[in-house]
Amino acid sequence: MKLRVYLNFEQDAVTEPVIWKLAKEFDVMTNIRTAAVKEGMGLVGLEIEGDIETVEASVKWLEAHAGVHVEPIEQNVIEG
Repeated sequence: MKLRVYLNFEQDAVTEPVIWKLAKEFDVMTNIRTAAVKEGMGLVGLEIEGDIETVEASVKWLEAHAGVHVEPIEQNVIEG
């Protein structure tokens, strides 16, 4: 499955390799679709691909990460 989300990074999390850690921790492929860093915050449009259980677990891991907020991209298309 492919899932597209926005990651909003607070100032303290901007310099952390969160997406790299995600790919190392879970068997998912990540694809950065868009990214911007401004005034101590960051926004990343991220595509996460893998089996459904692993993708869901990776999103929960992201949501639990301090300084990172996960939001679904509107009109998100989940591909099997």
